[in-house]
Amino acid sequence: MTFSTTLTKTIIASFLAISMTFGLHAQDVKCDIKVNFNQIENTDPVVFENLERALFEFLNNRKWTTEMFKEDERLEMNILLTLESENGSGGFSGNIQVQSRRPVYGSSYYTPVFNHKDNNVSFNYQQFDVLLFNENNAGDNNLTALMAYYVNLVLGFDYDTFAPEGGTPYLTKALNITNQNVSSNFDGWKPFEDQNNRYWIIENYLEARFKNLRKCMYEYHRNGLDQMSEKQAEARKSIASSLQLLSSVHQNLPNSINLRLFFNAKADEIVNIFKEGTSEEKAGVVDLLSRIDPGNIQKWSKINGR
Repeated sequence: MTFSTTLTKTIIASFLAISMTFGLHAQDVKCDIKVNFNQIENTDPVVFENLERALFEFLNNRKWTTEMFKEDERLEMNILLTLESENGSGGFSGNIQVQSRRPVYGSSYYTPVFNHKDNNVSFNYQQFDVLLFNENNAGDNNLTALMAYYVNLVLGFDYDTFAPEGGTPYLTKALNITNQNVSSNFDGWKPFEDQNNRYWIIENYLEARFKNLRKCMYEYHRNGLDQMSEKQAEARKSIASSLQLLSSVHQNLPNSINLRLFFNAKADEIVNIFKEGTSEEKAGVVDLLSRIDPGNIQKWSKINGR
């Protein structure tokens, strides 16, 4: 074997090794997506099987961040896209349920970070459509804009749990996607529709009056949950302190969609955490949560064992 042949094989082997490593670690989202089309009667089910496959590839094979992740570090998401009606021309409407979780340091426990059902979903899709997305032309395809919005929103929430306002780059991307779609013909993007849609979720979250909500996300997770395995009592106090930050958010905009998003993900977890607290901790947390989130008052009463 000549030197040049040996060198060529070495270069090729190195290139393949780099390519394999990049393929294993390049993607940053691990998303399980399901398309429920039980209510659709006039379209071939193969269309939705292809849609589900295309969405899976779009979400899992795209590079959403500039960072490199190992397989077990990828952001874990679940999406259920439920189709409720069709217009006969490739137009569909329905709802989407989006959930995410992240691991808690020093344990095998995963904490829910995001849990939301969006009832204003509509898009066009024909069999074999290629799902294209460009951040600078996010209004070109409402389906990929919808998916990209939620991926970036969830990334923003997730990064906020690891560093103070660490999710800002991704939240800004979600806002950019929203702004490019406010004049579209599809629901969920316009500020005048209602106060609970995609527009207001991201608009509020980046406002100064919601700064304490983002601070709570960080302190609740990093100073609270991530310390639970070593300093349970101190960690519980940190979580109680972080929840106090939500009082000002409630005062600024009572019953906002953003506070509801927080409690959609965290209510059951909070109950389980403070069931183990002192009587004083229980009383303080139940009083606070009953004021700022009265919709879950029956859950808060369970903290006291009722």
